Amino acid sequence: MNCRRSLAAGLSLAVALLLSGCNAVQVKLGMKVPLASIQVTSMEASLSGNPAIAPGGKSSLVVTFTGTDGKESKTWATKGAGQGKIAWSDLAVTATVVTVNKKGVVSLARDPRVSDGKTGHVTVTAPSHPGLHADLDIPLRYNIAYAAHFDGSDGMKGMDGTDGLNGSDGSMGSLDPNNPSAGGNGSDGGNGSDGQNGGPGGDAPAVQVWLTVQAGTQPLLQAGVLAAGHKERYYLIDPQGGSLTVTANGGDGGAGGKGGRGGHGGQGGMGSPPGMSGNDGHDGMDGHAGFDGSGGRITVTYDPSAAPYLKTLKLSSTDGPKPMFAEQPVAPLW
Repeated sequence: MNCRRSLAAGLSLAVALLLSGCNAVQVKLGMKVPLASIQVTSMEASLSGNPAIAPGGKSSLVVTFTGTDGKESKTWATKGAGQGKIAWSDLAVTATVVTVNKKGVVSLARDPRVSDGKTGHVTVTAPSHPGLHADLDIPLRYNIAYAAHFDGSDGMKGMDGTDGLNGSDGSMGSLDPNNPSAGGNGSDGGNGSDGQNGGPGGDAPAVQVWLTVQAGTQPLLQAGVLAAGHKERYYLIDPQGGSLTVTANGGDGGAGGKGGRGGHGGQGGMGSPPGMSGNDGHDGMDGHAGFDGSGGRITVTYDPSAAPYLKTLKLSSTDGPKPMFAEQPVAPLW
């Protein structure tokens, strides 16, 4: 029994140290290889998956090392997407246009004005091997499905009704044939209360959309979207595969609350004759669903050069007026 307890305690301690991220334990268990202990001859950086990043997108950086463990040539990779044993804390990463966090995840800002006309770049160095570094250009792409939602809020659900109280049972009578007495009647159950009506859905705001073409070897669409109570949002769209969905749908009305259940009638008491059972209470009525909110009007002002690309816009204003389109000159948005 003592051996089992000692083994369990030892395993618990090992798990605790491992979960705490103890470097020494991870190295001892072969889960981590200190970069300083490797004779590295070269290093290379790459992105896992799609090599290009879109605004608001992310990708994982992978750094691989070639060297020797003193006996033979080997390769190592970083933790995370690289599925290796080199910790990111052993590396230093600098980036332009994009950002890289402490786990090697590369991100690009949602605002295309940060990246328009630029290329992301990452430089990776290893403090333990000053003579080595890896550079990586990160191409940017704009052929994705963007979305700008300005829908009204959904209404609150109505509160459920409360259940009625059960009736009390009738008092006991007597079944003695020489001295009979009637049982008492059970009382009626209470009625359940009605559920409350759902709250109304919120109205969506009016939305303005501007669209123009950014000239270049491959035309891109500049889009600006503005709704009341929101900051203006900008999008750069590659019409070859890219799109922009704008919604200003009315919010759904809240569901009505459920009516409360009627209480059960009390049982008649035993006796001669027995008492009458009480009547069950009536169930409460369910509340009505709230009214849906109204959709906001979407107005699109597009430059004549953007007319062939209007199909890249997908607009929705449920329970609202149809979108309006106006063709007139639209200057570059940035």
